[in-house]
Amino acid sequence: MIDIWDIEPGKSYSCNFTLKNIPLDEFGRPGGMMSMADLPIKRHGDYTSTGDLVARDRDTELVEVQCHKQNKKFVVPFAELENICETQ
Repeated sequence: MIDIWDIEPGKSYSCNFTLKNIPLDEFGRPGGMMSMADLPIKRHGDYTSTGDLVARDRDTELVEVQCHKQNKKFVVPFAELENICETQ
């Protein structure tokens, strides 16, 4: 596993990430303004998925991740990333 502070610009990385306490639809997917589907919010909770790192901001300690499940980009704090691996 690679530390987020050690990733190198120009290389590709994937990771597991968690979005904390967000609106979720009945299928456990990000809902509300995070969704393009017209489904009501059923609850608030955590959403965990895998994705590719798109951008990193060292000053704010945030990354942009392209989610593999939803094919959407999410902004995630460094602390909510796990299992960062280099991809081909």
